[in-house]
Amino acid sequence: MKLIVAIVQDKDSNRLSHALVKAEYRATKLASTGGFLRAGNTTFMIGVDDEQVDDVLELIRTNCKVRDQLVTPVTPMSGSTDSYIPLPVEVQVGGATVFVMPVDRFEHF
Repeated sequence: MKLIVAIVQDKDSNRLSHALVKAEYRATKLASTGGFLRAGNTTFMIGVDDEQVDDVLELIRTNCKVRDQLVTPVTPMSGSTDSYIPLPVEVQVGGATVFVMPVDRFEHF
C-alpha cells in the first residue's frame, strides 16, 4: 500500500477532486499555502494499493496543468523600501508536487 501526497494549485483542485471521485479513489483534501508565492494550494492525501499508483499519478498529471502567471515580488526584508519598485515577473505555477510513500499499516475504524 502507498500514500500519495499531491500538492496542487487551488485552480486545479476541483478538477482533480472530481476526477478522483469519478475513478472511485478516496482522498482527503487539506488547505495549504505555498511558500514561494504565498498562494493557496490544496494538498490531497490518497491511500492506494501498489498497483493503483500509476493510475492515480496519471489522473494528477492530466488534471493539474502548469501555466504562466504574472506575480509581483514581495517587498524586501531589509527595511529600505524607498527605492524599491516591484515589477511583475512571469513565473510558472500549477502542476503538482507529488510524494509517494510506503504505508506499513492501515486501519479504518
